[in-house]
Amino acid sequence: MLGLGIESTAHTFSCAVIEKKGKKGKILSDVRKIYRPDDGEGIHPREASRHHIEHSSSVLSDCLRDAKISIKDLDIISYAAGPGLGPCLRVGAVVARSLASFYKIPIFPVNHAIGHIELGKLLTGASNPLVLLVSGGHTMLLAFLNKQWRVFGETLDITLGQLLDQFGRSIGFASPCGKNIEELASKSSNYVTLPYSVKGNDVSFSGLLSATKSVAKKSKIDACYSLQETAFAMIAESVERALSFTNKKELMIVGGVAANKRLSEMLKDVCKRHGCKFFVVPLQYAGDCGSQICWTGILESKVKEGVLLKNTFVTQSWRLDSVKIDY
Repeated sequence: MLGLGIESTAHTFSCAVIEKKGKKGKILSDVRKIYRPDDGEGIHPREASRHHIEHSSSVLSDCLRDAKISIKDLDIISYAAGPGLGPCLRVGAVVARSLASFYKIPIFPVNHAIGHIELGKLLTGASNPLVLLVSGGHTMLLAFLNKQWRVFGETLDITLGQLLDQFGRSIGFASPCGKNIEELASKSSNYVTLPYSVKGNDVSFSGLLSATKSVAKKSKIDACYSLQETAFAMIAESVERALSFTNKKELMIVGGVAANKRLSEMLKDVCKRHGCKFFVVPLQYAGDCGSQICWTGILESKVKEGVLLKNTFVTQSWRLDSVKIDY
């Protein structure tokens, strides 16, 4: 089976082709174009959607060329239907609908967050993990039970990715800011005390953001280091509590912030204490990409037929714990 996946939830427009043989999937191509705002600026939905429109045809063409196939070879088309930015989501949906309609190919709307998880399982080999999903749109601890992903902890305000991006923009970086903050943090070991807020198994980052901005006025390097150490320690505490509660023997990190090495170091220590295997999605596929949408659509196609074009949709706030999973 050959599938095409289209991702357009935020700053990335991506198309990917995956070939499924048996229970395994092979990524044949994954092409991306990323909208880059000016330094100190965040994502402007209309500008990002305009970027996606301008690059959609070339990304699709390059994707098919790299996979060495034509559109007529595809068995299904999947697109990210949410959660995400409305104008951006609609671009991917229109491209997917156009292709599905013209070439008579089954179409599948996919939850972007579940895409992160399913691609992570494919690439890491994790089978029944506690999942830490950390990105610009999500900060969640999840476990699978009775055909749904259940939330064991999440952010009460901004996500971990938003925390890093909002702080990074305040000191002059352009979104996404995580890599720049990680580089500055590696140059310091001077910890400045910051607000630490874990409530039950949930976390709150807004107070930490405000306090770190004040620290940055004296030292950006110390602020980056202290921000990472505090935020990641909060996450690690919640993960450790969730591992104890669920008795899971696997932990898997997915999402854009999974690329942060310091976060992985802290969570490896947690896993050692619990005799738990540690998995992190490969750096190349940590962020948003068409592969996560494509693979999830392929999995859904095992138990569902493609939806009718009139029933395709986009939903900006589509929680993954509302999705029934039958495959």
